[in-house]
Amino acid sequence: MEDRLPGWLSTLALFEGASPGTVASFAAAATRRELHTGETLFEEGDPGKFVFVVEAGSLEALARSGADHLLLRTLGAGDWGGLTSIMLDKPRSATMRAASPCTVWTVDGARMLGLLDERRDFARSLIAALSAKQRSKTQRLAAMMAPAASRRFRVAFYDAKPYDRTSFEPLLEPDLYATWLSTRLDPRTAELAAGHQAVCVFVNDDVGAETLRRLSELGVGVVALRCAGFNNVDLKTANALGIPVLRVPAYSPHAVAEHALALLLTLNRKTHRAYNRVREGNFSLVGLVGSDLHGQTAGVVGLGKIGQCAATILRGLGMRVLGYDVAPDREFADTHGIELCGLDELLAASDVVTLHAPLMPATHHLLDAERLAKMKDGVIVINTSRGGLIDARALIEALKSGKVGGAGLDVYEEESDYFFEDHSGQVIGDDLLARLMTFHQVLITSHQAFLTSQALHNIAETTLGNLRAFAAGERDPENRVHG
Repeated sequence: MEDRLPGWLSTLALFEGASPGTVASFAAAATRRELHTGETLFEEGDPGKFVFVVEAGSLEALARSGADHLLLRTLGAGDWGGLTSIMLDKPRSATMRAASPCTVWTVDGARMLGLLDERRDFARSLIAALSAKQRSKTQRLAAMMAPAASRRFRVAFYDAKPYDRTSFEPLLEPDLYATWLSTRLDPRTAELAAGHQAVCVFVNDDVGAETLRRLSELGVGVVALRCAGFNNVDLKTANALGIPVLRVPAYSPHAVAEHALALLLTLNRKTHRAYNRVREGNFSLVGLVGSDLHGQTAGVVGLGKIGQCAATILRGLGMRVLGYDVAPDREFADTHGIELCGLDELLAASDVVTLHAPLMPATHHLLDAERLAKMKDGVIVINTSRGGLIDARALIEALKSGKVGGAGLDVYEEESDYFFEDHSGQVIGDDLLARLMTFHQVLITSHQAFLTSQALHNIAETTLGNLRAFAAGERDPENRVHG
């Protein structure tokens, strides 16, 4: 079974209470399909010939509405469907299309019905799963129609993960009502915000001009970012439409700064390579020589709250710390022994460079081929801010030549196609990302620097505070972004 379907198959509600033999029979009957973005699994009106389970990626359920299609819902990893058409021998009620590169397992309808006839435990688990689905739909409908809910300020949370719900839900009552959406916001999925006064988005949601215009048409009055950066928002259009954009300017600068340190220490002492060796029974130390960071020079680009935390941590290691910022806090620098200097001077003198600057036109590809060439041979580069600060193609060339001795990347310029989702069953189609992953001196994490319990709580608290301020009538709250 494990050779045919992922191990999580038996954990799905579809198989709750089913025997291992039943799961194995389903797996033996399943066929794997790889869908490219925009490719159709089936069309509305097609005969229902198979059931399906999503392994990775996402599918959009679309219904015809005149010449256009209306987005009904988005299905992600672990979701399943197609049974109703088979059981009722009815054509498909919606088109199912890949919203991203998608892996789907299908089982022929006749074989599915045969399994239900042969295995009563499967029939029982299926009835339970369908009942749970229906119960969930009923509860959501009741919540939407209840007078108390209708008086609440309704927020559509896009790209919501389990840890988002865990941190936000205890703080929602009684004035805010949340709709949790696993799909990302873009011009197509904006339809899901109908009936809501606000949307809450994250770093890879598309809050461009087209999306904002559609949100405005739907009556959405505010965009709440559960992050500090706002490079994914068209602020000019938002201002023109009268849609305030609220952000979380600081949630836990320590979380991000400490992750930058983790990347640095791992690369310098090669603990990632040592861990993999020992797991395979290889206890050789050849090739694992690091260096003392104490006494070396670190350059911190961007001395906001996160950059200041990073600078004090590096000073604590006994490093000489250079700092660059367009508007430096000289009092902080003097107090903590940070040497302020120009960017080119910092790059030329630093053994380690860590980036903590926002992404904007002036900082796009801040580290390009020209600036990388000015750096010390063997420099370690750390980026926990935004991927667009580094020209990935230039970084690859610098890694190949040895100019850059190590790169710790928690962000990547085109990360929205991959980060935060499981693509382990697919080929990485981004050539630059795939090439970076081949270097033993490159450590990539999936934009997780913010991911601590304290930071998640602070993000939820500030985001909901922003929304409550807007709901109370404040149109220019403290954390509004002015474009």
